[in-house]
Order: sequence, then structure tokens, then C-alpha cells
Amino acid sequence: IGDEDRKIAEAYDMIHPNASMTATVRSLFIIAPDKTVKLMITYPASTGRNFQEILRVIDSLQLTAKYSVATPADWKDGEDVIVVPSIKTEDIPAKFPKGFTQVKPYLRTTPQPNK
Repeated sequence: IGDEDRKIAEAYDMIHPNASMTATVRSLFIIAPDKTVKLMITYPASTGRNFQEILRVIDSLQLTAKYSVATPADWKDGEDVIVVPSIKTEDIPAKFPKGFTQVKPYLRTTPQPNK
């Protein structure tokens, strides 16, 4: 969103207190098509933003929305994903034909469905 007059940034408290008037906004919101906020990150001005992590999060959110999977910490595109607990183990083979590994009754992994 273009926010040249900083009204949005100020309304949502996206600028660190005592920041310079020329400081860039350091907050990121990812909003899904259903208009729900899926992610909020605020970086201090002294810390660079990690765009690879932002893209990784977007990939993860899209996988979750389409395939009912979750991604572990440090997950990379193409790696195994976690079958969400709401899917019964007996329903996994039909939903994930590439197979799955049951680590614990509540922790089941499967190859990334769209790869």
C-alpha cells in the first residue's frame, strides 16, 4: 500500500516511537483473499528485512490454504510438510497419495503435495 503521508502507518502504530520522519515503515502484514490477517512482522530500523523468509511464509500460507498441511521451522519449498492434526490418519492415504510417515500419532509428515 502506498502511504506517502504515513496516515496508515500511524493509525496502525507501524513506526517505532522516536523514529525519524523519513524512516521507512518496518511492519509487514500479509492479508489473505478472505481479508484475514495471516502474518504481522515488525522489524526494528537497525535490522534488515529478510525477503527470502517473507516469500517462504507466503509459500507456506498458500500450501496450508490449499492442501491442509503445515510447514516446520526452516522449511524450504520442496521439503516434506506436516499433515494438520484435524485430518484423521485413516483419511491421509486418499488425500496424500504420495504416502506419509507417522512420527507420533499427532505428527504425520508427507511429501509436499504440489511438487
